[in-house]
Amino acid sequence: MIDELIRRSIRAMVGGGGPPVAFLEPAGDRGLFGPESIAWKVHADFISMMIGGISSLVLQALHPKALAGVWDHSSFREDLKGRLGRTAFFIAATTYGSNEMANSAINRVNQIHQKVTGFDEFNQPYRADDPELLAWVHLTETRSFMRSYESYRSESLRAQEKDQYFAEMKILGEKLGAIDLPDTYATTEHAIKQYTPQLHYGDRAKSIIEMLDNFPSSLSAKPFVKMISRAGFLNLPNWVYPIINRPEPSRLERLAMTSAIRMMAIPVREALKDGVAAHSLRRVYGSTK
Repeated sequence: MIDELIRRSIRAMVGGGGPPVAFLEPAGDRGLFGPESIAWKVHADFISMMIGGISSLVLQALHPKALAGVWDHSSFREDLKGRLGRTAFFIAATTYGSNEMANSAINRVNQIHQKVTGFDEFNQPYRADDPELLAWVHLTETRSFMRSYESYRSESLRAQEKDQYFAEMKILGEKLGAIDLPDTYATTEHAIKQYTPQLHYGDRAKSIIEMLDNFPSSLSAKPFVKMISRAGFLNLPNWVYPIINRPEPSRLERLAMTSAIRMMAIPVREALKDGVAAHSLRRVYGSTK
């Protein structure tokens, strides 16, 4: 009963269906990274990935050209759940899918990006396949996922393992068209800050951030969704809060949220233990692993 309620709450946020049987084939295929990678470990934790997803969307909304592509060419504002669902599938496919599934997902995104062009709110031209914009999206996502994992997953990673994650993700980012990506945690943080002069908290960004702050959900899923959304805002770098006109969260607020998320995560992880990562392990090692 509790497991099903949790699954309904998750579907209310990102959609999704039954068991991910597509990840069971072909037998022995290790995909882009393989089970020993840090990407497999970090991306397997649904709670921290959802929190990181929210904070990365907040950051991306602050770049006028990155936001313009979404504003002009997607149904993001009308179908937030669909957008998050598609992003979640892309991450699952490229992390855990077979080589064919991963490369198919990458090629599909690259083809879409080639068609996304226009002018941002300052009437400046943009292209979604611009390596600088692709790097911004990559940096904000990888930083957000790792920071969330650090905060809300009790299992800690060594500094070397964290750097390995960014080196692995660099491979994916470059397949998507970004160039000169950093391959450590520290250099990723530094690279993100270099974009600060380009960021703008205008009406468009405000509307997107307000939507993320008040994520639409059913009544039964609302407590779960609200907590995930709030944790996403707490997952932002401290230098972002003045930009979005919000006070920096207190240490007490962060500790309270960390405790609440870790408690909530116990039944969620139990409910999702036979998910994409588990199915992909069966593909690589066989059903007895």
